Amino acid sequence: MNAPPTVPLLPEVKPRQLPPEALAALRERFGPHCVTALAVREQHGRDESAFTHVPPPAAVVYAQSTTDVADAVRVAAQWRVPVIPFGIGSSLEGHLLAVQGGISLDLSRMDRIVAVRPDDLTVTVQPGVTRQQLNDAVRHQGLFFPIDPGANATLGGMAATRASGTNAVRYGTMRDNVLALEVVTASGDIIRTGTRARKSSAGYDLTRLFVGSVGTLGVITELTLRLYPLPEAVSAAICSFPSIEAAVRTTIAIIQMGVPIARCELLDARTVRAVNAHSKLTLREAPLLLMEFHGSPSGVREQAELVQAIADEHGAQAFEWATTPEERSRLWTARHHAFFAALQTRPGCRAITTDACVPISQLATNVVAAVADAEAAGLPYFLVGHVGDGNFHMGYLIDPDNPAERDTAEQLNRALVQRALASGGTCTGEHGVGLHKREFLRAEAGDGALAVMRAIKAALDPLDILNPGKVLLPA
Repeated sequence: MNAPPTVPLLPEVKPRQLPPEALAALRERFGPHCVTALAVREQHGRDESAFTHVPPPAAVVYAQSTTDVADAVRVAAQWRVPVIPFGIGSSLEGHLLAVQGGISLDLSRMDRIVAVRPDDLTVTVQPGVTRQQLNDAVRHQGLFFPIDPGANATLGGMAATRASGTNAVRYGTMRDNVLALEVVTASGDIIRTGTRARKSSAGYDLTRLFVGSVGTLGVITELTLRLYPLPEAVSAAICSFPSIEAAVRTTIAIIQMGVPIARCELLDARTVRAVNAHSKLTLREAPLLLMEFHGSPSGVREQAELVQAIADEHGAQAFEWATTPEERSRLWTARHHAFFAALQTRPGCRAITTDACVPISQLATNVVAAVADAEAAGLPYFLVGHVGDGNFHMGYLIDPDNPAERDTAEQLNRALVQRALASGGTCTGEHGVGLHKREFLRAEAGDGALAVMRAIKAALDPLDILNPGKVLLPA
């Protein structure tokens, strides 16, 4: 049997016990919607991160309304126990883990689309509505919601983590597309932030304070989002390159020339090989760009011709088009499954992932250096990237019971992040800080900004019951 990992997997904190009186109060209020079965608790005590041996929450409460959320938070506040919002569990950075025990508050049953306003290009939803559910509901009105993190995540979870994804280069992130929120505070009060108007100068921007706070400042119970008209024409293209650097240099040139590309995704040769095996494709097993263009038929054609010319200058090979919805769907589904395709290349492994984002001019340097480090270390890895906005992901595939591999992966991750910060970038473009990247926040934000963050947390959650232990290291 292998020795325990040498890298701490979880912060060493004493769990806060759920008193019998608190559990009795939850059972009285929620009846069968308060669950303590071990299998359910374990399901809510893990995510897609590489953290292992995680204690489950003491209870799971299934909320079905804002009132349910408020009542659950009030019980937690009364007994000073943690409450952790839960969507579908797709976090990669340990956001959902009950590191201090407490209550997992499952919002997935709050899945109602409250109001679609096509004339205003807005929609109001409950937090358990998923991205695909929303798009299925508004498609017949010629609308869509563009934020696409890959997983069919809940919109509440996407707002809480400030998600982005493949369309961010054109449509922005959740930060740019959330207009208003309903939030339950740490005291159990219900507040509203923002309006349906496209802009406002009224007071502090509380909406963007809660977007990205991963449930540490409040629990999101309703969202008003921007919608967009479905593009008149859509075309996708793939092209292979002789090297990763050539693919990234092509991306940089596309962005610097102002081409309004909707998606621009990078896969390295290892990832293409895994995707081919997983999705039964026959893509050329070389560094690859997968791109998509939105607009009028003539606009899409002009964009595509310009991009093809740029790609040719950087040695692109096998430029292919996918113009039918079926062809595009197959390609993008395969791209979205790249994480799981990579996991299947090493059965039983876990992925330690990172998602640095750098200024576009620094992208090639950072990607090439990250790949060189991984190759030198000899650890299996995969590379994907939303490279149109300078965001790339490295996933290091480790044996979770092998401490040496975990140490190597963490060293690679640390070097990658430090290089990104030195380039004027960030330690996380979209996954969020969670548990895994808390150590990097001081280097990125500075002690002064961290002090402000802690002051905000203390003011809004003085009992530290809302998803404690996430984002901020202890002072």
